[in-house]
Amino acid sequence: MSHNLQFYIEGVWVDPVVPNNFDVIDPSNEDAFAQISLGTKADVDKAVAAARRAFATFGFSEVEERLDILNRVIEVYKKRSKDLALAVSREMGAPRQMALDSQVGVGQAHLEKMAEVLKTFQFRHVKGSSLIVKEPIGVVGLITPWNWPLNQITCKGA
Repeated sequence: MSHNLQFYIEGVWVDPVVPNNFDVIDPSNEDAFAQISLGTKADVDKAVAAARRAFATFGFSEVEERLDILNRVIEVYKKRSKDLALAVSREMGAPRQMALDSQVGVGQAHLEKMAEVLKTFQFRHVKGSSLIVKEPIGVVGLITPWNWPLNQITCKGA
């Protein structure tokens, strides 16, 4: 099932507040190969409100829970690597093998490295007479460039 015209908010696919369809053009042949919906301020507000609700619990989850989620993301990422490569190839014009090897491969490497780092990351430690605490501060909006999308999404998301 395709959800190109929907947004994934609070664990479910939802229709945009105001539909605003947009053709996705394959730069290698200039064909429209899909349609997506462009979000509005109201759609962003819905997503931010959902993220704030999730932050109340997930923002303070245990490392083991986060590591489990990240490992599940890695597992699905690997299973869907060819789909990701095709999407990157069609959306930005990268040759398919380059999309698989470089774009998808770098994203997978970032996810795996973050899982490795998370295992031993010190969220709390003493330095001199101070207790250093690294904790989440809230919801953020992240922008992903068109030319290196999986690199940025995996770095920021992981």
